[in-house]
Amino acid sequence: MKLLRYGAPGREKPGLLDANGTIRDLSGVVGDIAGDALLPESIARLAKLDPSTLPSVPAGERIGPCVGRIGKFICIGLNYADHAAESNLPVPSEPVVFNKWLSAVVGPNDDVRIPRGSKKTDWEVELGVVIGKGGAYIDEADAMSHVAGYCVINDVSEREYQIERGGTWDKGKGCDTFGPIGPWLVTTDEVPDPHKLPLWLEVDGKRYQNGNTSTMVFKVGEIVSYLSRFMSLQPGDVISTGTPPGVGMGQKPEAVYLRAGQVMRLGIEGLGEQQQRTVDA
Repeated sequence: MKLLRYGAPGREKPGLLDANGTIRDLSGVVGDIAGDALLPESIARLAKLDPSTLPSVPAGERIGPCVGRIGKFICIGLNYADHAAESNLPVPSEPVVFNKWLSAVVGPNDDVRIPRGSKKTDWEVELGVVIGKGGAYIDEADAMSHVAGYCVINDVSEREYQIERGGTWDKGKGCDTFGPIGPWLVTTDEVPDPHKLPLWLEVDGKRYQNGNTSTMVFKVGEIVSYLSRFMSLQPGDVISTGTPPGVGMGQKPEAVYLRAGQVMRLGIEGLGEQQQRTVDA
C-alpha cells in the first residue's frame, strides 16, 4: 500500500493511493497515518480494504508529510562510503546518529526556507524508514519486522551551522522546513528489498545525486537494532538512513549551495518523487 496524508498544513487527513493513482480518503477508517495505525495488525487491516469503496479525493489537494504525530526524527550520517569520501571524513565504524527537530517536517512539495544569513544550505536525498512495531534492544534478526514502511526524505542541511558553528550536527539539520517527507509511506510488502533502490536528486534540472541504497554502509535492520540500544523506538518514529554522494558540499572544483528561487526534485524508485522550491526565510 501507499499511505499518505493530504490537506492543509496541520489539518491533514489520512488517505491511500489506489492502483489508478487516485487518492482515497481513509478518515472513516483511521484517525491519522500515525501511532497505532502503523502497528502490524493495523496495516494488515488496511490492506484488506477495497480502495474502490472509499471516497475519492479531488485532484489538486496538497500532499502533507506521510506520517503524522512523529515522535522522533532520527538521522544516520555518512552511511554511504562514497559520500563520506566527498565529505573528507572516514567511513564510520558505528552509525553516526543525529536528530532533526519536528518543526523541520513539511510535505514533499512544500517550500524549503533558506535560513536568514545562510550561505551553505545543501540537499540530501535519503531513504526514510518508518517504525511500525516499537521496542527496545531489538535483535537485528528481528529488526525488519519492526518496520511499517519506507518513504523519500530530503535531509536539507546548512553546512556552516552543521560543521563550523561549534556544536553538534543538529544545529544545521533541524531548521524549519529542512525535513520534507513523502509523498507516500510505502508498506514493506511493496518493498521486498530496501537495499536495491535507485535514488536521485536534481537542482534546476541538473542531476547531482544518482545513487543506490545497495551501497549503504549500515543496512536498515542494523540501524533499527542499533538505535534501539540507545532509545526505545515507537510507532511512527522516522529514521533517515543517509545520503549517497553528490551533495553540494562535495562538488568540484568548488562547492555548490542552494539559493532562493531554485527547484529541487528528488525520488526513490517505487517510493515516489518530491519537488521543493527554495525561498528566503
